[in-house]
Amino acid sequence: MAQPQPKQPDSGPRHVAIIMDGNGRWATQRGRPRLFGHQAGARRVREIVEACPDLGVDYLTVFAFSTENWKRTQSEVAGLMNLFRRYITREAKSLKANDVCVRFIGDRVRLDRKLVSMMDELEALTANCRSVNLTIAINYGGRDEVARATKRLARDVASGKLDPEAVDEETLPKYLDTCVLPDPDLVIRTSGEARISNFLLWQSAYSEYEFIDTLWPDFTAEEFRSVVGDFGTRDRRFGAVTA
Repeated sequence: MAQPQPKQPDSGPRHVAIIMDGNGRWATQRGRPRLFGHQAGARRVREIVEACPDLGVDYLTVFAFSTENWKRTQSEVAGLMNLFRRYITREAKSLKANDVCVRFIGDRVRLDRKLVSMMDELEALTANCRSVNLTIAINYGGRDEVARATKRLARDVASGKLDPEAVDEETLPKYLDTCVLPDPDLVIRTSGEARISNFLLWQSAYSEYEFIDTLWPDFTAEEFRSVVGDFGTRDRRFGAVTA
């Protein structure tokens, strides 16, 4: 990975989240199995991470596997899990060397122990890195996250650690998987689909969205720079009225 470059002025998004869609269609268009597209998509992640420091993007969150993706064929799911393990093995040293802090969000209970152990090790290895904060969502769903967070909150109320009258909209985020992250400023979805697919439902309440036709394996750093650059032209009022 390239060494981080000096950051540009703070005119762009600090946190970008990406729904990486279109791997399967990309492979099908080339007469290849869907897993071939997922492999190409995994390689694309590296290029986008490399582009972040120069664009002033401190946080990048990517949607790798949703709670609904278990509905896919057993062979595709198994292939994806193997791909995650290979990605961690192949990229760990490079991520550390380039000062990329890696976190995983999602429910780990259903994941195999070997993969969870590798995820834990990569998080520990890169815990002190500061250039880019890369968050990978695996077995993640926005509704599932809120449900799990609500259970933790309810347990604290039941045990007396939390006063129910003190619960407000600032309370629940402390129980979410993303509790240490700022909300995303920009959410990008590739492949031409215009839906959010249960991704960061709470966190993206005031995010800007960009739906683009490019399939994820074709989403280059140049296109990423263009989308991030366009963010600066948006008028973010957060419910207020511009004078």
